Amino acid sequence: MIKSLKWLSIVATLGMTFVLLGGALVTKTGSEDGCGNSWPLCEGEWLPSEITPELIIELSHRLVTGVVGFAVIGLAILAWIKLGHVREVKFLSILSVLFLILQALIGAAAVVWGQSDFALAAHFGISLISFAAVFLLMLLIFEVDKKFDAKSLLIKKAHRLEIYALTIYTMLVVYSGALVRHTDANLVCKSWPFCNNQAPLDFSNYVIPQWIQMGHRLAAGILFLWTVIFAFRMIRTYKNNKLMFWGWWTVISLITLQVFFGAMIIFTRLHLATALMHALIISLFFGMLTYFILHATRSAKYAKQTDNNKSETQISL
Repeated sequence: MIKSLKWLSIVATLGMTFVLLGGALVTKTGSEDGCGNSWPLCEGEWLPSEITPELIIELSHRLVTGVVGFAVIGLAILAWIKLGHVREVKFLSILSVLFLILQALIGAAAVVWGQSDFALAAHFGISLISFAAVFLLMLLIFEVDKKFDAKSLLIKKAHRLEIYALTIYTMLVVYSGALVRHTDANLVCKSWPFCNNQAPLDFSNYVIPQWIQMGHRLAAGILFLWTVIFAFRMIRTYKNNKLMFWGWWTVISLITLQVFFGAMIIFTRLHLATALMHALIISLFFGMLTYFILHATRSAKYAKQTDNNKSETQISL
């Protein structure tokens, strides 16, 4: 059973990765209306009479999402049955299915009724949460925490709070990036890192899409600096713990790659493979942060139990 569960977790995680990339592909190729305003059918037909590249991309994304949905549901059920005793498994099982369904419904609503760019920008973030839940389930199933001796890890309260804050801020940056895509603001600035490197402070001539683009760049720049500074502090503080040492080095690598591909999107004029790598890297980065959240909550529970035991000891004395 465990062996089958491991394989299913790999399939579900890879599947959710393709769902994320598929959604980004739909947006970046302008294929949102590839199937018209009908859902789940294309143009109201089982077999569309007129085949276009946009239709193929949109329909493929729907089919992949549907197949992956069954894999995620199966993973959630089996993980609940087999590993329900593990503290986080039931919560992650519910979260993975709930947010996968939610992102599918939002996608369907956007096709049938249409939605504002600000509402559509939340679609990627919702898919990201479902991906992170499936990713964490896979790590728990493979007992990665045991291999890295995570039981001996005790994260300080200040560091736990900063991990939570950094993850929330990452979600806001992800939302701003999705907003750039949905408002067609990807290439409104011809230069990087400023909108116009010849006149970097010429804010008076900005139009709304440029404000959106530069707002995202500023938020992403803050995220990069915050992540790198915090990661080095964590590596220094927990250098004797393999999970923290290698985990935060991975985070530094991912955020550096994210900035690189973000810049390359401008230099390559929105090259499709570059843009998809940008979406993939932020997904992996967010997954790593949620893994640290998992251990932060465990540390918080352990710290609370330790404090309660101390209090009981003092009372008994």
